[in-house]
Amino acid sequence: MKMKKSKLFIVLALVLALGVSLFSGCARGGGAGQTIRYNLGAEPATIDPQLNSAVDGATVIVNCFDGLTRLDANDSPVAAIAEKWDVSADGLTYKFYLRKDAKWTDGQPVKAQDFIYAWQRALDPATASEYAYQLYYIKNGQAINEGKMPVDQLGVKALDDYTLEVTLEAPTPYFLSLTAFPTYMPVRKDVVEKDPQGWATRPETYISNGPFKLVEWRQKDAIVLEKNPNWYNADKVKFSRIEMKMLEEATSALAAFRTGQLDFIESPPQAEIPNMVKTGEAQILSNLGTYFYIFNLSPNAEKIDPAAAKAIKDVRVRKAIALAIDRKALVENVTKGGQLPATSFVPNGIPDADGTDFKKKDYFPAEGNVEEAKRLLAEAGYPDGKGFPKLTLIYNTSQGHQAIAMAIQDMLKKNLGINIELANQEWKVFQKTRNDKNYIFARHGWLADYVDPMTFLDMWVTNGGQNNIGYSNPEYDKRIEAAKKEFDQAKRMQLMHEAEDILMEDMPLIPLYYYTNVVCIKDYVKDVHKSALGFVYFDYGYIEKK
Repeated sequence: MKMKKSKLFIVLALVLALGVSLFSGCARGGGAGQTIRYNLGAEPATIDPQLNSAVDGATVIVNCFDGLTRLDANDSPVAAIAEKWDVSADGLTYKFYLRKDAKWTDGQPVKAQDFIYAWQRALDPATASEYAYQLYYIKNGQAINEGKMPVDQLGVKALDDYTLEVTLEAPTPYFLSLTAFPTYMPVRKDVVEKDPQGWATRPETYISNGPFKLVEWRQKDAIVLEKNPNWYNADKVKFSRIEMKMLEEATSALAAFRTGQLDFIESPPQAEIPNMVKTGEAQILSNLGTYFYIFNLSPNAEKIDPAAAKAIKDVRVRKAIALAIDRKALVENVTKGGQLPATSFVPNGIPDADGTDFKKKDYFPAEGNVEEAKRLLAEAGYPDGKGFPKLTLIYNTSQGHQAIAMAIQDMLKKNLGINIELANQEWKVFQKTRNDKNYIFARHGWLADYVDPMTFLDMWVTNGGQNNIGYSNPEYDKRIEAAKKEFDQAKRMQLMHEAEDILMEDMPLIPLYYYTNVVCIKDYVKDVHKSALGFVYFDYGYIEKK
C-alpha cells in the first residue's frame, strides 16, 4: 500500500507556543468514555474501501469497517464478519458462514450480498479501482476488470443471506489475509448507488459495519470517529472517540505530542529520532515495506520532457543513478530511524518456502558503486554528466522526503555530475500526479498488503493497477502469472525470485531503504495495534486510568 508522510504549519507552532489548544477536550478514562488523539499525517484522498489505495485512508477504513476476517495483534487473519469457514481440499473453494448479529451503523444486517456487491464494484472497469487486481484471485476477476465478462460472472455467490461461497482461479495461500484488506470490505448497494461520488465524504451517508463510525470530517483538520454501538463486539471497545488530526509537518506534530495535544504520532523529525529513541520518547517498530524512487517509462514522459524521457529510458542511465547512491550513508545520516539500506525490492521479513527469508541476495552494494555508475553513464553517452538533461524529482510535502531528496540530489551531482531539480506537492495532488504518470522522476513507498512477496511484485505487471511507472516486460509478466497459479510453494517462490531478478536487471525503480515505523505513544495508551502492514487498529485499545 502506498506510503505518505508529512507540510509546514507555522501557525500551529505559534499557537502552541502561546499555550492555546487547537484540539477539543476529552475524557481521559472518565465515565463518559475515552478519547484518543492520533495524527493521521495528511488528509486522505478517499476513505471509500474500494477506491482507497493509501495507508492514511486505510487506517480510517479498518476502524470503520469489518471484512470477512480481521487482522489480530500478530497480523494474522481471525474471524470477523465470517465466524467460520470451510476450504475445499483443492484450495479453490471457500465457504464463509457470516455471523447473524453483524449490523451496519444504521442497524440493518450485514449480508453476504453486501460483499458480492463490493467486490463486483471494485472489479467493474467503470469504477476504476487501483486495487482491482487484488481480486483477480477470484474466479473471472481479471476478465471482468478487463471488460471481457460482466460483473455477475464473478466466482462468488450467496447461498443465503449469511453464507458466502467464493471460488478462486488458483489456490492462494494468503487469501484469508486478503479478506481482511480494505478493498475486500463490504459496502451497501443502496447507500453507494444513491450517491456514488459523495457517499464516503459525509458522516450521514458513510454507513459502515466496524467498531467505529464516522461522525465528523473537517477538511485539512480532523477526521473524528466514535464507537459504533451496533458492532458485534461493541462491549469490548473502550474508546468512545478517536480524533485523527492531519498535521503533515513533523515538527508541529511533535510539538502537539509534547504539549499533550496528541497521544500518538508517527514519523517525528528525523534529526531528533536518535535521541528520542534513547530517552524512550520514541520507539522503532517493524514495518514491512520499501522506500524507493521511480522513473516514468510510459509514453507520457515524452510529453513532459523529451530529453529527460529519452535519458531515463536507457537502462544504463537508470542503473548509473541507482549505483551512485550510498544507501548506508542515507539511513545513518538522514533518515536515522533504524532503517536498513535496500539492496533488493522485496524487503526482509517475508518467509521463503523453506522458512528462511525470501531476501537472499543483494542486487547492488549498499554503499553503491560510483566507478561502475560513471562507466555506465559514459557508455550511455553522458561522460561525467555532460549533456545530461536536468531531471525533476517530485515528492509529497514533508521534511523527511525533502531531506532524503536533497541528500540524493547531492550524491548524483557529486558522483555523476548530473543535476536534479526538486519539487514538492500536497499529498492528494502528488498521488494524482504519480497515478496519471505526469512526472519524470518521483518518490514512492510500498507497505505489504499481506505477508508474501507477491504483494511487492504483482504491482509491476504490464498495465497493472498500481503500475504507475509504465513498466512492461513480458518475461516478468509470465513469472508473476505462473506464480499465481502454482500450487507447489517452492516452485511458486522460485518464480517470484526470477521475477525480482528481472525487475532489478531492468531497474525501472530504485530501492533506497526498508521501512521502519518510528512512533511516539503516550505511556497511558494501551493495546492500540500498529500493524507492520501500516494500519493502526484502535478497536481494543484503551487509556489506562490513573
